[in-house]
Amino acid sequence: MAFKLPGRGFVFWPVANGDSTTIVIDSKRCIQIDLNHLEKSERDDESTWPVINKLVEQLPKRGGSPYLSVFALTHPDEDHCRGFETLLGKVQIGELWFTPRVFSEYKKDLSESAQAFKEEAERRVQATISAKGDPGAGNRVRVFGYASLLKQDKYKGFSPDRVIVPGTAFATVDEDDVSAKFRGFAHSPFKDDIKGDRNDTSLGLQITLLDGSVALRTLLLGDLKYPAVKRIFNKSSAADLAWNVFLAPHHCSKSVMYWKDDGDDRETLKQALLDEIASAANTSNKVVSSSEPVPSSNKKGDNPPHGKAKRRYQEITANFVCTMEHPNTKDPEPVVAQLSQGKIQLVAAVAPLTDATQAARSASGRNNPPSDAVTYG
Repeated sequence: MAFKLPGRGFVFWPVANGDSTTIVIDSKRCIQIDLNHLEKSERDDESTWPVINKLVEQLPKRGGSPYLSVFALTHPDEDHCRGFETLLGKVQIGELWFTPRVFSEYKKDLSESAQAFKEEAERRVQATISAKGDPGAGNRVRVFGYASLLKQDKYKGFSPDRVIVPGTAFATVDEDDVSAKFRGFAHSPFKDDIKGDRNDTSLGLQITLLDGSVALRTLLLGDLKYPAVKRIFNKSSAADLAWNVFLAPHHCSKSVMYWKDDGDDRETLKQALLDEIASAANTSNKVVSSSEPVPSSNKKGDNPPHGKAKRRYQEITANFVCTMEHPNTKDPEPVVAQLSQGKIQLVAAVAPLTDATQAARSASGRNNPPSDAVTYG
């Protein structure tokens, strides 16, 4: 399993049904968004990858120890934070990013890994309050969302400068201004979703990496479903929705584009949202499913990944890639998108299209998505 992180790019690790995305800004700064480190992945005969082991080997070093500038948690489900307590013991983490939902979860409702994350987040919040300013690397936090909960007495004194609300762009990572190489844009969670289903509180981000005038963009929307994704596309500008890599929410769930409206007894395809997602794609593009191999069909009630969602995504792009299928199911490798020598490189096998899927894309006129934008609008 020889693998080297790109100099600047995105890495989507093969971790079965779960998310583990590494963002490499440069030789000194990496961001990990979600983690699904499976103990079985450490066996030589196992196809899932031991993400923590790989990060320990390849992260930049500070004081002789591996250093992760940021760990971001989209939401505290086990398949998005599994192994966090191990990561925390092996890697220095400069800053945590998370949503206010972390604070309102009951311990009994969280896995051990999620409990470990919550405890570390609360420790850092208190360290930030005590510092009355920057608490220093290893204690920093950023809260994404409308943090009314932080008005409680135990959070009194927490600086609003540490809160980023949806609709906000940012270019500071672990207190470093990296605007020449990086731009983040917060899409969610929305204020009225904070108390809803945990998946609906997911942190949604557009991440852009820059090499001069060339931009590589990804949309990371956690486990959001149709209502929230549609709202994001309704509210946001074209520049903040543009993508080269679209991480299929909730491990290629059909809930992004099939939905039951109020009063309906069956779910229907929401073609308008699919069209909007397609319109936001840059010329170099791919959809990534961070999941087990996608079946051709599913039974009613099956968990993701869903075959019908894959077929819809294949109408958007000729490059649909499943992390546990690339380049094959026996020995999957990380899916990589990178900036190298001023060019975008999408390193992944192209999934073959069925005749029906090719015909559907041709009929929808989506063989040639919009051109890459190389500067911000």
